[in-house]
Amino acid sequence: MKTHYYLIILSILFFWGCSTPKEEPLQKHADYPISGVPFSKVQINDNFWLPKIETNRTATIPASFQKCEETGRLDNFLIAGGKMEGSVKGEMPFDDTDVYKIIEGASYSMSTIPDPKLDDYVDSLIEIIAIGQEEDGYLTTYKTIDTTKAPAGWCPAGGRWQNLSCSHELYNSGHMFEAAVAHYLATGKRNFLDIAIKNADLLVSVFGAGKNEQVPGHQIVETGLIKLYLLTGKKEYLDLSRHFLDNRGDSSKRELWGPYNQDHKPVTEQDEAVGHAVRAGYMYAGMTDIAALYNDGAYENAVDRIWENVVTKKIYITGGIGSLHDGEAFGENYELPNLTAYNETCAAIANVYWNYRMFLLHGDSKYIDVLERSLYNGVISGVALDGKTFFYPNPLQCDMHYHFNSGGSLSREPWFDCSCCPTNLCRFMPSVPGYIYAHKEDDLYVNLYVQSSTEVQLDNGSVKVKQKTEYPWEGDVELTILPQNKSEFTIKLRIPGWSVNQPLPGDLYSYLNPLENKPVITVNGEKVNFDIEKGYAVLTREWELNNKIEIFLPMEVKKVRANEKVEDDLGKLAIERGPIVYCVEEKDNPDIEELQISENTRFASSFNPELLSGIEVINTSGNSTNEVFKAIPYYVWNNRGANKMSVWLSEN
Repeated sequence: MKTHYYLIILSILFFWGCSTPKEEPLQKHADYPISGVPFSKVQINDNFWLPKIETNRTATIPASFQKCEETGRLDNFLIAGGKMEGSVKGEMPFDDTDVYKIIEGASYSMSTIPDPKLDDYVDSLIEIIAIGQEEDGYLTTYKTIDTTKAPAGWCPAGGRWQNLSCSHELYNSGHMFEAAVAHYLATGKRNFLDIAIKNADLLVSVFGAGKNEQVPGHQIVETGLIKLYLLTGKKEYLDLSRHFLDNRGDSSKRELWGPYNQDHKPVTEQDEAVGHAVRAGYMYAGMTDIAALYNDGAYENAVDRIWENVVTKKIYITGGIGSLHDGEAFGENYELPNLTAYNETCAAIANVYWNYRMFLLHGDSKYIDVLERSLYNGVISGVALDGKTFFYPNPLQCDMHYHFNSGGSLSREPWFDCSCCPTNLCRFMPSVPGYIYAHKEDDLYVNLYVQSSTEVQLDNGSVKVKQKTEYPWEGDVELTILPQNKSEFTIKLRIPGWSVNQPLPGDLYSYLNPLENKPVITVNGEKVNFDIEKGYAVLTREWELNNKIEIFLPMEVKKVRANEKVEDDLGKLAIERGPIVYCVEEKDNPDIEELQISENTRFASSFNPELLSGIEVINTSGNSTNEVFKAIPYYVWNNRGANKMSVWLSEN
C-alpha cells in the first residue's frame, strides 16, 4: 500500500473536514422467516476454511489494494474531484467497484480480527472516494472525469444515466452501498455510509415511477439498496429496489434490452435462467429479498421456477453456472460443455448468495446442498492457494490448447483489466462462517459442517454450540450443546444430499454406485432414530449442558453420471467424495487422455498433509492400466503450473 495516498489525504483534511455523525441508523429487523447467524458471531478454528480466510486477509486483500493503486483505480477519484490532473485510468466503467469490494472484504475481516493499520488505510481510501463524489451525490468517476470518453469499447460515451444497459453507474452504486453498510457495521463509523446515503438519495430523486424509468444494466443495486434500507429504515430505498425489478421487462415505458440483461419479460413471468450469469444471480438474490420483505407470492413463485431450471438443467457438477464465454451467459438447457465452460468465479459467488436467501425463505436443505457444492468447488477454484492469482472462468477440462482464462492465459493471473473476480473473492471469503448456522424461534439449524463455535438466541434462551470435525475430508462431526438453561428446543442437522445418494436436486446428476452406508446420529453416545424434514434430521428434546451429538456421514468415493441430455458428458463419469468434486491432472497422470473409469474401478483415499496445503488424494485400481490414476480435488488444480486437466473421464 503506497504512502502517497496518505499524504494526499493529509493535505486536504483541513479543507474537507470531518463528517458529523447523523442520527443512529435503525437496527435490522426480521424479514426472512429464518435468520442466519452472522459470520462475526461464528468463530471457526478448522484446518480447511480458517487458513483460506486468513490467506484472504493477509494476502488477497493487501495485494488487491496494491493493484488498485498501481492501476489508477484510486487516482480516478482524485481526478474526478479535481485533486489530481489527468484522464480516466483503467479499462472498465466499473473499476470504482474494485475499491468498494476490497473495502467490504477488509471490513468483514476487521469484524473478526481488529487491525488498526488496516482501519486507518481504509479510512484514507474513504476520504479519496469522498473526493470523487459530486455535490449532489453522483459517483461514477469515469463519467465525472470525461463524459466524451468511454473506458470500454463496448459501451458508448455519454452523460449521466445514458446507456444504462452498459454504463454500470447503478452497478457502481450497488457495490458502494454493500461496502458502506459492511464498513459501518464493522467499525461504527459513518464516513463511508454517509457517502452511500448521499448517492442513494440521488437515485431516489432521479429514478422511479413518473421519473427516469430505466433499470440497471447490471444488477446489484437492488440488494445494495435493500441493505441500506435494513440499516437506515428509509423505505424509499426498498421501494426503489422493487421499482427496478418491477420495471424490468416492461416495454410500455422503455425499450427493452433483451435476455442478456434479463430484460426480455417481467421478472415475475420469467421461468428460465438466461443471459449474463452474474447479472442473473444478483437479480435472483434481489428478487428473493423482495419475495421475503413483501411476502410476495409472485416473486416467490418466480425465483422457485428459475431455481428449478438452474439446478435441473444448467448447473455444473462443480456448482458453477454460466456455461458460455459468449456473453458470460447461461446456455440452453443441458448445454454444459467442459473444455469451453465459462463458470465465472463471480457467478459461483452469486449462486451462493442466491441459494442462501432461498434457504432463509423456504428452510429447505436442498438450497444448502447447492450452496455447498458451489462453495467447495466452483468458488474456491477461482483463487490459488497462496491467495495471489485468480481464475476468471473455471472450466472442467484443460487441453493446453484452448486458452480459457481472461487475457488468454492457461494459468491463474494476479489481476485482470476486468478484475471483478479477485475483488469479489476479497469480500466473499470472510463471510463464509455466516453460512454455517441459522435459527427460527426454537429451531437451531446446522447447515455446514465446519469446526466452529457460536452462540444463538432462541425463544427459550441462549444456546452455545461447539462443532468439532475434519470435514470435508472426514464425515464424523461432534456437536457440544451448551444451553444457558436446561430447556426444550429443536436442533435441525442438515443431511447432505450427497450422503443420501443425491448429488443435486433433480436428475441432472446421479451416482452410478449408491452409497452402502447411511448417515448415523447419536446423542450422548446412543444411536437415535430421527425424522427428516426438508432435508434436516430433526432432534427435539430437552437439552442440557454438554449434551453431545455425533453425526457420521458416509465418506465414500462415488462415480457420477450426467443426464444423457448433456452431450459433452455422454459416455463419461466423474468422481467425488463428500462435497468435493475431483479431477485428474497431467502432473500426476502423464497419460491423462487415455484414462478411463469402469464399474470395476476401485478407489482408495488418503490424506496427504504435504500436498497442495493438505488434501485427500484418491488413487484408483482396476482391470486395465487405463483405470489406474491419481485424482485431486478440483479446487486445487493448476496450483503446480499449467497442465492438462479433466473432471469427466471416459467410461470403459
